[in-house]
Amino acid sequence: MNIPQMTITSRPARLSIEQPQGTQQIEQPRATQQIEQPAAILEMSSEASELSIDSTEAWASMEKKSPMRSASDYAKEGLQAIQEGIARRAQEGDQLMRIEHGGEAIQDIAKQTANPPPADFNVRFLLGRFGVDINYKPREQQIDIQRQAPRIDAQVNAPVHNYTPNGPNIDIADYGDLSIDWKI
Repeated sequence: MNIPQMTITSRPARLSIEQPQGTQQIEQPRATQQIEQPAAILEMSSEASELSIDSTEAWASMEKKSPMRSASDYAKEGLQAIQEGIARRAQEGDQLMRIEHGGEAIQDIAKQTANPPPADFNVRFLLGRFGVDINYKPREQQIDIQRQAPRIDAQVNAPVHNYTPNGPNIDIADYGDLSIDWKI
């Protein structure tokens, strides 16, 4: 007697799974920056310096005097000559007062006035430029500087980030097979 037989053969299915990389793009834009430097404020002020040049003595040494100065000098010379004359006459009077002590006072006075000493004759040096009086008074300068701070404007730009994920690709690489066979 034959028993019926049944044969089952199976082959499993195979899956194919691929995971591609996602696409990522990152870009960092440069920061936006503006710098402005205003000029400093500079203020300078000063009074005029004072310079005085007095050449009166230099001109006077060359006998080029103003009329007032000439009159003053001549008056001083005249006063000195008068004082010398008065002193000489007083001395002569003293000599004449002592005539009783003996001596030849009149003859001595006559000799002094008749034969004056020779006049001094010398080379005279002029003051020239050395008689010039120069006075200089400098004045102070005031310098005021006001520093201006720079103006800096910086803007940070955010990065641009693009990411595209890729999902898995699932596919059936091989279909399974089931075969059933029977025999009677």
